[in-house]
Amino acid sequence: MATLSTELNRYFFEEDRKPEVKLGDILAIAGERTFGFLFVLLALPSALPIPAPGYSTPFGFLIFILAVQFIIGSKQPWFPAQVSNATIKVETARSVLKKGLPWLRRLEKITKPRLVFVCTRLPGRIVVGSTIALMAISMMIIIPGTNTLPAMGIFLTGLGLVEDDGLIALSGAVFSLLVAALMVSVIVAVIYGGSSLIDLIKELIKG
Repeated sequence: MATLSTELNRYFFEEDRKPEVKLGDILAIAGERTFGFLFVLLALPSALPIPAPGYSTPFGFLIFILAVQFIIGSKQPWFPAQVSNATIKVETARSVLKKGLPWLRRLEKITKPRLVFVCTRLPGRIVVGSTIALMAISMMIIIPGTNTLPAMGIFLTGLGLVEDDGLIALSGAVFSLLVAALMVSVIVAVIYGGSSLIDLIKELIKG
């Protein structure tokens, strides 16, 4: 089976495409790897070191829907017809993939089937799917700087699912939990120490 990076490169760069493609058409690339494939693809624009703006909230919403379905054991993802028929500009997809494919290829070199039960059995799906859902909610928060790290967690976890690599999937889940803890800490610090922090910054500026 060809790697995900190979399939994406073939679909978007080697084959002739109309100016726009439907989400439903892209699903055909995934084959049996549909959930992991979609987690990777939808998280990629926000997970890049230079994220593409405007994708985090709508893609976060789609990832959340997928995560819930993954948790309950759905074999194939379901989207409303309006979503499946939604189009993506090929040039936009290519610009994102030009930045993302090198990263994906590097990670694919260290993946291999291991701890497969994490990706296929119900307990593993619950753990992995729940962390993805949590990060998807974080992606939907419209606050600068709150999207990239959650998207990275989803991207890494999704890649583990694509390659049946439970170790990579669990690593992504652990990373996601650390991100969640960091975000909670920052929010608590802002709520309870925001005024003190602002006063301290003002004093430093005056000094």
